Amino acid sequence: MALAAWEKGLGSLPPLRPKQNPVLPVAGERNVLITSALPYVNNVPHLGNIIGCVLSADVFARYSRLRQWNTLYLCGTDEYGTATETKAMEEGLTPQEICDKYHVIHADIYRWFNISFDIFGRTTTPQQTEITQDIFQRLWDRGFVLQDTVEQLRCEHCARFLADRFVEGVCPFCGYEEARGDQCDKCGKLINAIELKKPQCKVCRSCPVVKSSRHLFLDLPKLEDRLEKWLEKTLPGSDWTPNSRFIIRSWLRDGLKPRCITRDLKWGTPVPLKGFEDKVFYVWFDATFGYLSITANYTDQWERWWKNPEQVDLYQFMAKDNVPFHGLVFPCSVLGAEDNYTLVSHLIATEYLNYEDGKFSKSRGVGVFGDMAQDTGIPSDIWRFYLLYIRPEGQDSAFSWTDMLLKNNSELLNNLGNFINRAGMFVSKFFGGYVPEMVLTSNDQRLLAHVALELQHYHQLLEKVRIRDALRSILTISRHGNQYIQVNEPWKRIKGSEADRQRAGTVTGLAVNIAALLAIMLQPYMPTVSSMIAAQLQLPPPACSILPTDFLCTLPAGHQIGTISPLFQKLENEQIESLRQRFGGGQLEESLALKAKVSPKPAIVETVTIARPQQIQVLMDEVTKQGNIVRELKAQKADKNQVAAEVAKLLDLKKQLALAEGKPLETPKGKKKK
Repeated sequence: MALAAWEKGLGSLPPLRPKQNPVLPVAGERNVLITSALPYVNNVPHLGNIIGCVLSADVFARYSRLRQWNTLYLCGTDEYGTATETKAMEEGLTPQEICDKYHVIHADIYRWFNISFDIFGRTTTPQQTEITQDIFQRLWDRGFVLQDTVEQLRCEHCARFLADRFVEGVCPFCGYEEARGDQCDKCGKLINAIELKKPQCKVCRSCPVVKSSRHLFLDLPKLEDRLEKWLEKTLPGSDWTPNSRFIIRSWLRDGLKPRCITRDLKWGTPVPLKGFEDKVFYVWFDATFGYLSITANYTDQWERWWKNPEQVDLYQFMAKDNVPFHGLVFPCSVLGAEDNYTLVSHLIATEYLNYEDGKFSKSRGVGVFGDMAQDTGIPSDIWRFYLLYIRPEGQDSAFSWTDMLLKNNSELLNNLGNFINRAGMFVSKFFGGYVPEMVLTSNDQRLLAHVALELQHYHQLLEKVRIRDALRSILTISRHGNQYIQVNEPWKRIKGSEADRQRAGTVTGLAVNIAALLAIMLQPYMPTVSSMIAAQLQLPPPACSILPTDFLCTLPAGHQIGTISPLFQKLENEQIESLRQRFGGGQLEESLALKAKVSPKPAIVETVTIARPQQIQVLMDEVTKQGNIVRELKAQKADKNQVAAEVAKLLDLKKQLALAEGKPLETPKGKKKK
């Protein structure tokens, strides 16, 4: 079977789907709608936020497009609520100015990470107000909204009622000391802020008082039966992750309770009801409607996606703390609105990503945040690869600098990069840049079957949104390729008899075709590296746009490839150790200590202190470039004097980088004199 598929070649690929603008559902096709949980606009996302939402969704969106499914991928900043109001106060700006500022920061970060949104929007739009008020009005008319007086925490010092996320205290259920006013991050239980023990205002740290205020509630108990029936129909055969199923079931087991959907704020969607003019909707009631309003900003035909459950497959990506709102509050709201809304088919929730031995903390300078990753000198595809490799699919995982170095140097450099580079180099060096004739033996056919099986496994995993496991299939195919080259030794056979040279050609041709397959399999994970391989191998356009279900002969005999060059660079221990210290917290103290320690050389200290981030970035780029020049010269066995001159330049650049990072200069380890 593998041989038959191989022989069909590119001719067996389906025709390329014509591009639409805007992308709209097509009758009779698979229409895939993908959302990432909307990030709060008032903070810079850290690596955990990025892998939990946008990066995971991006891999699936790219895969979906490669399968020729009609795909729309959207996200945007969640901009209403107290968090924004408070951030605006801190920075002396209006809430709208804060939203404008941070929306650009978010968009830039996701652009650098190569996230392929069809639209990256925001929730502060007229469409958001219109859609939210319409859903609310329908719920109100159908008797799914209650009124009640609520006892709330009010900070007299700040002269405001405190939104849930701006109260912190001891969880009444598990005793966790940093529980928020809406939810405990440790036990996961929902909390009413007045239930917290030892509550504190997060803004001024004073103890708030309890006061009364009239509010509106979504009558979840009245909607519970509808939700249960929908879940019974949806969950079997769907790809809801185990944690999302468990969280929703635990909520239903405890029985749903009315949920407050209004707040005493100014910054939010106004409540269109007499007597509630001074209130806005609770951000977690209307934030999920942001998906609808962002689509409405993308196309006025948004209802073809969002009121079309028969034709649209909705995938929603998030971290597990967002599950109750996407799997319960949002479905109850639109089921009660009775307007044929599209509901989530596949709810994909990750566990948490920790940083080294603890948690990410912007205030303590611990962990890598999205805007900082760009300044490390490590390309975005390497970040993507490592975050996806450690994606917290079944349990919490941790980002580790040492592990990142190991995975880059072993899996990318020595396994994947080594194989693809060798396969291409053999074509260039032994066959003048043209793919040689291939006469497959039974052993070669067995390799075809191994690769085909692993490709099938990759598809099965990605169709089930097991993103981390599918990445392992790419690396397994690469290992098969490396082993195949090592066993068959084409570099030796090319010097032998006619039969040996023919065998070298077959091995080289098959290897370069495996490299071509890896290029397209890599595209969802490492789009830039995928494009580099495609350019080096001069892949035909269909081979770059359609992911086959079988292993095909993509590069037939006579196909001319381009110039081959290394895909990955080695990460050095010193470089990684420097980054670990830089993102480990306490940078200010380290900087002051450094200044005192090297006071005899004030000029150097001054340079380090003033231009540190920019200087380090420039020097890292220079070191990387120079390292590539040295590697290339060594690979080409260039003149020793030329190599020595370039190595001297590299060592000098490394010395400058060490000074800029405030590290002690080490004596270079060279060969001992005889």
